Amino acid sequence: MDIKIHSIHFDADKKLIDFIDGKVKKLVQFYDNIIGTEVFLRVEKDKETENKLVEIRLSIPGSNEIFAKKKSKSFEESTDNVIEALKRQLTKHKEKQRGV
Repeated sequence: MDIKIHSIHFDADKKLIDFIDGKVKKLVQFYDNIIGTEVFLRVEKDKETENKLVEIRLSIPGSNEIFAKKKSKSFEESTDNVIEALKRQLTKHKEKQRGV
């Protein structure tokens, strides 16, 4: 699986990139045909404390894409929330393929 991490208007440190990389690689346990992954990290310029936005787009066979985005106080928390949302979507997609 090809993983691309884009930090928009800032430089993400290696620790954060490794954290996200590890979390994304675990998605293979839920759906093993993930072709590629794009992760976008943004800091939104608003007055809220929850301004760390993580968006993840998964490419899967059949020209399908699965997408989720979450915003919270830290990139780690946002990543955890996005991964949970993607797990649910991948499980639903897999069930739909099997006709369950």
